[in-house]
Amino acid sequence: MAQTQRLVMGLDEDALLKPFRVRGGLAAPGPDMGGWYDTDAFAPAHSFGQWVSALARGYGNSGDAAAKAKAQRLIGLYGQSLTADGGFYRHNRFPAYTYDKLTAGLLDAHVQTGAAEAMPLLARTTDIALPYLPPRAQPRDEHAKEGEDFTRHAWDESYTLAENQFLAWKAGAGDRHLGLAKRFLYDDFFLALARGQNVLPGKHAYSHVNALSSAAQAYLSLGARPYLQAAQAGLAFAEAQSYATGGWGPDEHFITPGTGALGRSLTATKQGFETPCGAHAHLKLGRYLLRITRQSHYGDSMERVLYNTVLGATPIAPDGRAFYYSDYGPRARKATFGEPWPCCTGSLPLLAADHGLNMGFTDPVGVYVNLYLPGEMGWRQNGRACRLTIATQYPYADTVAVTVEAETDHPFSVFLRIPAWAKGATLAVGDGPARPVAAGAFAEIRRDWRRGGRLRLCLPANPRLEAVDAQNPNLVALMSGPLALMRVFDSADAAPMAVSREALLAAAHPRPGSSEWHAHAGAKHIELRPFMDIRDQTYSLYQELT
Repeated sequence: MAQTQRLVMGLDEDALLKPFRVRGGLAAPGPDMGGWYDTDAFAPAHSFGQWVSALARGYGNSGDAAAKAKAQRLIGLYGQSLTADGGFYRHNRFPAYTYDKLTAGLLDAHVQTGAAEAMPLLARTTDIALPYLPPRAQPRDEHAKEGEDFTRHAWDESYTLAENQFLAWKAGAGDRHLGLAKRFLYDDFFLALARGQNVLPGKHAYSHVNALSSAAQAYLSLGARPYLQAAQAGLAFAEAQSYATGGWGPDEHFITPGTGALGRSLTATKQGFETPCGAHAHLKLGRYLLRITRQSHYGDSMERVLYNTVLGATPIAPDGRAFYYSDYGPRARKATFGEPWPCCTGSLPLLAADHGLNMGFTDPVGVYVNLYLPGEMGWRQNGRACRLTIATQYPYADTVAVTVEAETDHPFSVFLRIPAWAKGATLAVGDGPARPVAAGAFAEIRRDWRRGGRLRLCLPANPRLEAVDAQNPNLVALMSGPLALMRVFDSADAAPMAVSREALLAAAHPRPGSSEWHAHAGAKHIELRPFMDIRDQTYSLYQELT
């Protein structure tokens, strides 16, 4: 979060506004950003709204006055760049995509920073964008060629619009946004999912998982249960064709399950998972479903994707070079995208700014701890100040120490997520004995916390092997707790040798708290690390069993 906030804080403001100004026929001083972002590039100003959101949410997290000031300054400059003729949207491949991100940025500036001009600017932005939006949510036509009329929305993502239109309506922007939310609900997609039909294969992976957040928000806004069923089924279908990391969508598209396509992708592509964008969509959807259903599985799913995908992304460079795809093939290496400022440079700062939202949440009954991150949560439980502190080396170690305090005599519940893989988990309250807790559920501890309370949770890592798919049962990843452990190669490993099931399952830390695991295949020493602890090394997620 600190890295991405520094990056966005350092971006040149004239460069950020240049595509709006040039396409609106206004004076446009300052340098070009380059890459995808520029005036006539692939996706002009595509990430502007996301960067405003990241600054506004970053201010909400940290209280950094400079982030607040920059977010408010950027939307003011953006407002000055708006021209009523809609020049910015003319011949733009992504009118819906860009409008959606601008809507979210203006809403975050309003909610998080109190920017008085944000809501009037949202009204003007909507007036200008509407003539360039399709009549309804339309599927992508990825076969469109350069030079075609992109007002046909060949590459655009209008099917993601509903979520932020519902949020705009709820924030008081007017009933027009409720109408737009309903207009852009992707009902052909959602209702098929709600009926249990897997309609993911062949679809653009990231944007369709992102669209499922519109289904979740439709359920919250309209109360129509089929939208919740669509969101749940869509995520379940994605998980059923995921790599061990939780990533999905090789070459940015969903595969057909049961065909061995996931296993074949290991050697067919180095574009295994569109990482910052896909992780952002997955965590946001998981957060919706976790809070709606209180089912701990969604927290397990969020945790897997967080640790094994986006936390391994290399930082965005000041010139816009960025990590885009995770490579899951044999002898893989981390790499940056070929052009500066791709879409993931907008998603990563926003995902990072949402870190606290993913950590946990509260309701009138108590507080739910989702991610076991070293740190502190503060909140008000029914009007009373409370604090929860976590001390741990998880996921490198299996114990988590939780301390809870409240300012007055008031009972409430602390809910701790017990992952489904943590068979044999135990929980000790205060100086009491450790008692078993059920895996795959939230453990509830209800008491008066005024004088403080200590909890000690033990989550056994339970090493296990996961095959890439049923058609390739001998290509397996070693899992330890939530972590997918990747084999790291040195220069002497010209041809990786197969490993026995027993050797992999016997992998262990060379010392307590280490971020490495060591195993032995005969005389051969094998080193394994989580994705987030791999830098420039050659690695392999899947190992061939002997």
